[in-house]
Amino acid sequence: MVETWQQIALGILVLVVFASFIKEWLSPEVVAMGALVVCVIIGVLPISVSIPTSGLTGSALDEALLRLRCDALSVFSHPAPITIACMFVLSEALERTGVIESLGYWFEKTAATSRRRLLIVMILIVAGLSGFMNNTPVVVVFLPIVLAICRRKDWMASRFLIPLSYAAIVGGTITIIGTSTNLVASGIAKEQANIDFNMFDVTPLGLTFVVVTFFYLVFLGDKVLPDRSTLATLIDSNASREYITHAFVSKGSPLAGKSFTDSWLKTQKKIRILDIIRDGHRLRISLKNVVFEVGDEIILKGKLENLMNLGDEVSLRSSDDLGLEDIRTESAVLMEGIIGPDSTIAGKSLKELNFRQRFGVLIIAVHRRGKNLQERFEDVKLAFGDTLLVQGPARRMQQLFELKDFVNLSEPQQQTTRPKKAWLAILALLSFMLIGALGGFGVIPKIPIVLVALTAALGVLITRCVEPSEAYHSIDWKVLFLIFGMLGLGKAMEFSGVAELLAHRFVDLVGGLDPRIIIAMVYLLAAVMTEMVSNNAVAVILTPLAIFVGIDLGVDPRPLIAAVMFGSSASFATPIGYQTNTFVYGAGGYKFGDFFKAGFPLALILWVVASFLIPVIWPL
Repeated sequence: MVETWQQIALGILVLVVFASFIKEWLSPEVVAMGALVVCVIIGVLPISVSIPTSGLTGSALDEALLRLRCDALSVFSHPAPITIACMFVLSEALERTGVIESLGYWFEKTAATSRRRLLIVMILIVAGLSGFMNNTPVVVVFLPIVLAICRRKDWMASRFLIPLSYAAIVGGTITIIGTSTNLVASGIAKEQANIDFNMFDVTPLGLTFVVVTFFYLVFLGDKVLPDRSTLATLIDSNASREYITHAFVSKGSPLAGKSFTDSWLKTQKKIRILDIIRDGHRLRISLKNVVFEVGDEIILKGKLENLMNLGDEVSLRSSDDLGLEDIRTESAVLMEGIIGPDSTIAGKSLKELNFRQRFGVLIIAVHRRGKNLQERFEDVKLAFGDTLLVQGPARRMQQLFELKDFVNLSEPQQQTTRPKKAWLAILALLSFMLIGALGGFGVIPKIPIVLVALTAALGVLITRCVEPSEAYHSIDWKVLFLIFGMLGLGKAMEFSGVAELLAHRFVDLVGGLDPRIIIAMVYLLAAVMTEMVSNNAVAVILTPLAIFVGIDLGVDPRPLIAAVMFGSSASFATPIGYQTNTFVYGAGGYKFGDFFKAGFPLALILWVVASFLIPVIWPL
């Protein structure tokens, strides 16, 4: 067993980790992996353990098995993150074969007859899909569809985007595979207490969550959901319609050999130079340092009437006077995009990225944490969830949104699909669900869920529903490494005795209370923590504590573990506790308090429901 000073150091480390999550000092996965390394360095977690157990009995055998289980490197073979990675691949297969897209188009055609119908159908479809696949791509697919419907119908998108996220969250609680939180908690329960949660063990309470959320949003939505304008509505599309003009500096042009500051272009206040291309490459220098050369392509932007006035003043149609030739003009379109979770530009400012020259488009405004910024945002470091209002040529827009850096909010994303293989992707998912269910009910021999998930993921790869490169890119490695790191921290708390010590202290405080009240307290603790930090981190830390508390109380730990599962997924009151909330935060033009107003009553209702039903579904 470790020394007391190591327990104190581990306790301080846990506090620092959670403070870092809240304050966002570093990326969560970096903090989690750093905590794992620190646990090894201070000696509370062995880096590699090889202990002969033959001949050992009683407490000596228990301690040897504990040391083997708490090997630091064993976190990388934990079944939970491996299963989660497989679910990412299965979700990608459903996307690449057009299954989700087809559902989205069906939804668009049939649900947009009224606000109420749109809300009802959206909640049911999104919750249903989220029960069996990663809910983030579900939100990514439906987000631009809902926005497009709202634009055409002149409805406020903010009335639908929070419900979209909430439906995805509660839908994930329908099955063990519906959310990474359930997979992590059930994996720890199996490893530490040999407690099995089958795929549909959580379904009764999960479906109850969906039903409660459905009625709450449908019948109380008008009272709790705000009317907010998105970035695109800040600018009148007709009044702001601009055009992009391409022109080349001809031989003998008065611009040739002249600097920008000395040229007639400097005096044109309503015309803006977007780019200067020389020998096929964009100039990366400041405009004030540019000296024009013959053959330079100048890309100008402005309203059509200003471009025409420019032509009247300097004979735009006459290349002899202007010194420009091969002029062509195209419309500049206005679109919205959101910084995705895997974006390579997150953490960098527009100025650092040289965004305009790099992508050939302009950033008109940025939505950040409830504020619409239209001025002096060039130095603001971009982050996941930021919404950008982008203007530029249609072809440039297409190239921009083909990158993983942006999620297109202005129109549904078009990507190459393999519709002929859709039935194979559906078959893989259904087989995964069926085998998991039959094994859970004892109809067939129980197969570890990680093995079933690996087989299903391999199946969609072999049948080319998804290409290997697409599968690699579909996995959210940040989530996996966050889980790896937090699993290490959880093992350190178990091995050091800190988890057991905290459980004893908790039981000392509440031991005289009814176990059902203790279940309600555990759920509430998980729900409050997950509003501030990652739901996976909360599940990793609280699941071992729930197991020890159950053992100390002399009751089955299952209801306490279930309280952690559902509490860790109950992120409704803030936009930062759950990834789907962060997605819709900027896209809907919301303020931080909008989530509290809409989500806090729902969180309270679900807490009461869970506190009552958990002891019924999992008797003490």
